[in-house]
Amino acid sequence: MAQFLMLLHSEPSGEGTYTPEEIQAVVQKYQAWSEKMGAAGKLAGGNKLANDAGKVLRGADSVSVVDGPFAETKEVIGGYFILEASDYAEAAELSKSCPHLAFGGTVELRQIDGM
Repeated sequence: MAQFLMLLHSEPSGEGTYTPEEIQAVVQKYQAWSEKMGAAGKLAGGNKLANDAGKVLRGADSVSVVDGPFAETKEVIGGYFILEASDYAEAAELSKSCPHLAFGGTVELRQIDGM
């Protein structure tokens, strides 16, 4: 069984635009989805990332640290899941039910190459 990384892309929402009740409803949808995938033996892990763009490090001899990952875009990676699936087709089918898509986000699906 292969593992696939689901990167959850979205445009950052303004702080304070959602009520605590709305945030809780969204969180519950993600929890329900991850519990369903876990019960089916398809979820190997996942987490929400901090609400910032993070940092990008580049270079070998002289390493630079910049805001990132992409200075030109407003899109951020808000979290990730690791799915267990036989191939990309199954991983994509499992990903289609992720609530992130219903909230206008994008899912990037990448196979993990266990070295």
